[in-house]
Amino acid sequence: MASTLQVLPRVARAPLRPLLWGGLAARMASGMALAEQARQLFESAVGAVLPGPMLHRALSLDPGGTQLNVRDRSFQLRQNLYIVGFGKAVLGMAAAAEDLLGHHLVQGVISVPKGIRAAMEHAGKQDMLLKPHSRVQVFEGAEDNLPDRDALRAALAIRQLAEGLTADDLLLVLISGGGSALLPAPIPPVTLEEKQTLTKLLAARGATIQELNTIRKALSQLKGGGLAQAAYPAQVVSLILSDVVGDPVEVIASGPTVASAHNVQDCLHILNRYGLRAALPRSVKTVLARADSDPHGPHTCGHVLNVIIGSNVLALAEAQRQAEALGYRAMVLSAAMQGDVKSVAQFYGLLAHAAGTRLTPSTAGASVQEDAKLHELAAELQIPDLQLEAALEVVVGAMGPVCLLAGGEPTVQLQGSGKGGRNQELALRVGAELGRWPLGPIDVLFLSGGTDGRDGPTEAAGAWVMPDLASQAAAEGLDMATFLAQNDSHAFFCHFQGGTHLLHTGMTGTNVMDTHFLFLRPR
Repeated sequence: MASTLQVLPRVARAPLRPLLWGGLAARMASGMALAEQARQLFESAVGAVLPGPMLHRALSLDPGGTQLNVRDRSFQLRQNLYIVGFGKAVLGMAAAAEDLLGHHLVQGVISVPKGIRAAMEHAGKQDMLLKPHSRVQVFEGAEDNLPDRDALRAALAIRQLAEGLTADDLLLVLISGGGSALLPAPIPPVTLEEKQTLTKLLAARGATIQELNTIRKALSQLKGGGLAQAAYPAQVVSLILSDVVGDPVEVIASGPTVASAHNVQDCLHILNRYGLRAALPRSVKTVLARADSDPHGPHTCGHVLNVIIGSNVLALAEAQRQAEALGYRAMVLSAAMQGDVKSVAQFYGLLAHAAGTRLTPSTAGASVQEDAKLHELAAELQIPDLQLEAALEVVVGAMGPVCLLAGGEPTVQLQGSGKGGRNQELALRVGAELGRWPLGPIDVLFLSGGTDGRDGPTEAAGAWVMPDLASQAAAEGLDMATFLAQNDSHAFFCHFQGGTHLLHTGMTGTNVMDTHFLFLRPR
């Protein structure tokens, strides 16, 4: 089934002020052209991981249509197929699954983000929608990616379906990013509000997604292998679109079909680290104590096949091909960018300076201290498989423009009460960093975008910046430091140049973390 991402809105051309002319006006025009190319790369990255094509590549039927092939495993189909799913890409995954396997489908239940059906319909993405009279029941919830009562109702319906299965049945589980918030089923007496408050406190203090999911699993009926246990003795096949660095199946959506490898002591260690153990509600203490004394111990998931069908790596590979088609020497730095957003921004600022001095040898080279700081930051961030040296070598050998690509999910420690997301905050901080360094006669642009089209509780997917961001913002009376102190990056970009630096795509129907593009083009 063919599927393409709807063309993104073109960059609005802001009118030049009367006093801007000559070289400055030319650089502004060049910047807008670079921004358009950055948007093209983002579009191609998202288009490579749309759920329909991913699912069709993962599944196949034998000629008789009675055997489902998944990797090297086969499953008999005889009107015994059930579907459950949860995540930002699951609506499109379910549509593709029903299109391929509908003859054998008995029933399905999926939990998807609030408003996604209307958004897909409005965007004309019919391939992302279930057919009329579908056997799959759709629940919408988790507004702003936060678990709520609607998502809880969906989770309980999913559990009910799973618990009714027999050894003759096959359960197809569709999982994508955002799935954890869409499958909230706290273990009584923990309430949804208590679990949500604890998760918010951990996130605000900088807990990683791995740490958040360890806590979620310990307090959930369905996460940490709970869904697989509920479905036993049915065979379970999970098709997973990864939104987590390294694609660990036990972390994505908190691993509902993967037995948890963590214990109560791991949870207490995390809670201690962020100073929250003493403030735990009595209900949470009760559940953790009960789990610690469970005589049965952790359950296994031998009846489950978990398959990763799409990831950030695939998105970056397609963006790299697109960059090369546009005439850039392109290289992927890493698909596992992580760490505090401040440090990640400093890394990109130093990288731009180091690459710029290598790309234009006529300018003063990067100092030994600056190169050392870049490598020191890379070591501190502990980025897996970071291709830093190889990327710098590519820059040295380039005879023209360069594009360095990365993906991942930095973390933001909330200090203010503003509105934003990690992509907009990263872009704003990178813009500040770029302004600190003399970059020579090159145009530099950085874009950060979330592949789901929603960066935090905003309508934007991310933003793009250039080295003159700080000076242009000051000319408009915008103090970047104040916006950053309040974690108010979205408000900044809405005000700055009429919002033209925001990346707007609408809900994309997929989610494989974030993409970061750093463009360097000699003038």
